[in-house]
Amino acid sequence: MATPLIQMAIDALDFDASVALAEEVAPFVDIFEIGTPCIKHNGVPLVEELRARFPDKLLLVDLKTMDAGEYESTPFYAAGADICTVLGVSGLATCQGVIKAAKAHGAEAQIDLINVSDKADCAIATVESGAQIVGIHTGLDAQAAGDTPFNDLAEIMGLGLDVRVSIAGGINQSTVQDVVRAGASIIVVGAAIYGAPSPAEAAREIRELVDAAA
Repeated sequence: MATPLIQMAIDALDFDASVALAEEVAPFVDIFEIGTPCIKHNGVPLVEELRARFPDKLLLVDLKTMDAGEYESTPFYAAGADICTVLGVSGLATCQGVIKAAKAHGAEAQIDLINVSDKADCAIATVESGAQIVGIHTGLDAQAAGDTPFNDLAEIMGLGLDVRVSIAGGINQSTVQDVVRAGASIIVVGAAIYGAPSPAEAAREIRELVDAAA
């Protein structure tokens, strides 16, 4: 089993705080995710800053694009994003626009399955169109209602698609090894790291748990 990549979600609105958090956890994570609130507030300059500081890390820009896929994602790929997200509920044409922009920049497109009613059909159609990553995502509001991403992960893994599968939705130290064993390629951790008294220590702990379970 290949060791999954650890993706750290950066959701702060403050530019300098976002960079400082990235610096703190960099030794323990593989992907910096510029979260949706963060990218809306800070835009392309934060992508450029993180790209310059961390040339060895993957950068995911969580655009959650809903329309104008190629047009919206292109500036972020040009600024150094390795991955941009597009909502599966946007429809196949919008997803294909982000996929086209990703290919033009030697990058990747991730389909976010949040709130998609038929996740299997969406995953199959977008992977056939060239998406490299499918994202299982239980959002904050759904988490507050008691939902978890594990059933959705099992469904998508059961399709046997030739694609990386990312999982996000309240993953923490007590659940991360279950995610590894379930076969996810990318594990997204947010509050369990940035909400900890020491984000660096929390990231180190997550890293050790993932490595031990892989």
